[in-house]
Amino acid sequence: MLKFPKKLIIILVLVSLIAPMSIESITHAREIEEQEVEEYYRGKVLFVREIESEGHSRMVEQRAEVLLTTGPHQGEKITVRNTYEEGNTYLSLYLEEGQDVILVSRDATDQLEKIYLHDVARDRGLFYLTIIFMLLLVLVGGKSGLKTIITLVFAGLVIARFMLPALLGGYDPIFITSISAVIIIIPTLLIIGGVNEKSLAAIIGTATGVGIAGLLTLWVGELAYLTGFNSEEAMMLFNLDQDINIRGLLFAGIIIGSLGAVTDVSMSVASAIFEISNNNRTLRVSNLMLAGLNVGRDIMGTMANTLLLAYVGSAIPLLLLLLGVEMHWMRIINMDIIATEFVRGITGSIGLIISIPVTAFVAAVLMGKK
Repeated sequence: MLKFPKKLIIILVLVSLIAPMSIESITHAREIEEQEVEEYYRGKVLFVREIESEGHSRMVEQRAEVLLTTGPHQGEKITVRNTYEEGNTYLSLYLEEGQDVILVSRDATDQLEKIYLHDVARDRGLFYLTIIFMLLLVLVGGKSGLKTIITLVFAGLVIARFMLPALLGGYDPIFITSISAVIIIIPTLLIIGGVNEKSLAAIIGTATGVGIAGLLTLWVGELAYLTGFNSEEAMMLFNLDQDINIRGLLFAGIIIGSLGAVTDVSMSVASAIFEISNNNRTLRVSNLMLAGLNVGRDIMGTMANTLLLAYVGSAIPLLLLLLGVEMHWMRIINMDIIATEFVRGITGSIGLIISIPVTAFVAAVLMGKK
């Protein structure tokens, strides 16, 4: 009789649970995709000719011969036009020979003369970077690195195939994101830590920390009148013909954003207690919990800085803009976008801090001398 690994059984059960829930949302997303008539192809620039515009010395019009490398017209050549102006944000695409480009057809008949230049191709650079990242994970981490790759792929599938289609389908963002977080947490920690007390403690600690961060966000969001319209993307979503809770997306983003850091801290504390307990079976619950708290305190400072610095890093252009126009601090701190980023960073850090004593307590109870 064949025996299946416990981890595989757990993952299959979770997938079977989320599959029925995601069918409707995925179908809805596919219907939206089918309404699009745009088709994208890849091409390579063979030759570029430049024509300077009269009366505008910095404006350059380019005529490029492009070889189509994908699509129904693969192998055929077309001529595309491009306008470039140095220092212009919207006319900054400069074509060169040998460059890979993306072309778009906005006509359902797929005629060759209806294909236009869209942008330069950037996906290959991203692909090479991903390969380097995975190779380093395996070379440095060995078996653990391979587990990390598996968990990353699983988390990506849950987000792409369940969470995002469900949000686009109009389901409650906080509920869907919370379910997605649980689905990601359990297999990830079980694969990395194994089916044992360590993983159980880390799962409970992570769920508690992320849950606290979500609840705090809801409370402060009401108190601070956060709208969720803190980015251009949110405003564009509002104009879509979809029933999307923009404010709920704000809270959902904070839950997902804090998930990684909280998971890291919880597993680190649980692993430390697990190793201490294995080396000394005579230690009681109080001794193990104190040891876990000491480890957690050291991790807490660096991880809290990681969260805050990540949010500040993404907002550097905005902060420089505010400083450049010498805006009053009272106006700055009361801006929706600033208040949102502040809440995002602080609530995530609070969830991280809460997860430390919870994980330490659960792990100590599970592993300490009874």
